[in-house]
Amino acid sequence: MIKDTSDQDVSIAPPQNKSKKLLTITVGLTVLITIIWQVAPAASRWSQAQKSIALERVRTATITRGDFVRDISVLGRVVAAVRPTVYSPADGTITLQVEAGHEVVKDQVLATLDSPELTNQLFQQQAILEKLQSSLARQKIQAKKQQLTDQKSVDLANVSLTTAKREKRRSDLGYKKSVINQIDFEKAQDDLENASLQYKHAVQDATLNSESLNFESKAISLDIQQQQLFVAELQRQVNALTITSPVNGIVGNLSTENKTFLAKNQPILMVVDLSNFEVEIDIPESYADDLAIGMDVDISFEQQRFSARLVTISPEILNNQVTGRVRFTQNTPKKLRQNQRLNTQIILEHKSDVLQVKRGQFLDSSGGKFAYKIVDGLAQKTPIAIGARSLSHVELLSGLQEHDEIIISSTDVFNSAQQVLLN
Repeated sequence: MIKDTSDQDVSIAPPQNKSKKLLTITVGLTVLITIIWQVAPAASRWSQAQKSIALERVRTATITRGDFVRDISVLGRVVAAVRPTVYSPADGTITLQVEAGHEVVKDQVLATLDSPELTNQLFQQQAILEKLQSSLARQKIQAKKQQLTDQKSVDLANVSLTTAKREKRRSDLGYKKSVINQIDFEKAQDDLENASLQYKHAVQDATLNSESLNFESKAISLDIQQQQLFVAELQRQVNALTITSPVNGIVGNLSTENKTFLAKNQPILMVVDLSNFEVEIDIPESYADDLAIGMDVDISFEQQRFSARLVTISPEILNNQVTGRVRFTQNTPKKLRQNQRLNTQIILEHKSDVLQVKRGQFLDSSGGKFAYKIVDGLAQKTPIAIGARSLSHVELLSGLQEHDEIIISSTDVFNSAQQVLLN
């Protein structure tokens, strides 16, 4: 084995680079400081928080300012505003002239009612009316005859009075000349007085007879007027046996069959006016105190909104609901159908420049007394005061400012903690 020079070699250590070592130390310190700077706030928030919740488990919203509309959204049912029901005006047999679904116009004949009893009653009363009119004519003739008789009596009494006055003048002249005796003179005076009384009574009798005849004629005239009204009413009822349509529309469901006997006031059919629709809505009882006639309503139909107005409100509550009627104020949607369902929004209140936030379950969790405001990933319990509520937003009176962000989902899991860390 040949020996080499390895035993003679001596290892020499390389010289240390001090600048490179300083750079390494500097970089390490910088990284350490950066880590501390990033972790310190989170550690501080973590140390302040009483609970820690994942951010994905909560729903947040930003406080905004603008118009606030408090409304109710309910489902309405289209009904015809005018849908009169035709009833039987009397007892009789019905004969229908139309069928369900037929289009009709106003005053078109819908059906006829055969009522022999009512028709016969009309004929009887007309005969009585003619009899009374004949009696009045007879009374007028009798009055004229009585007037002639009375006038004759007055004229004869007047002649007798004139004769008595002439005989009185003759007796006065003869008595002065002693031509006649005292008895004849007194008899002439008696005759004059008798003639005067007869003329006076004749005039009074004629006047009384005239008043009596006029009274009797007036009584018969009143009877005739009463009978005319009775006959006119019966004639109206007989004319009503021909049943006509009260409006333009479509015949609805028939309430009776053809050629059947109907009692008075029994329904026959319904005529639906399709040119004038209203929307019937059922409103929850909790909103009953907020409703008022004349409130504005928005109705959605075929992706369009139509203006309407609340016109009637039921005075009673049935099945925890209040029934109302909504009428279109401007344009009525076309192609509406009876009993069609429409989305209806009742505007209860409208405010401008209102601080508001989206409605959420946090109101039920806190009772509307506080909310959790998010600041740097930390949810802080903040007292608030709320005002009006709508279906989508709630009015904020105090406690928060515009652009603040709060948790609007349920906060029951926070257990009323003052601060909650959002991971």
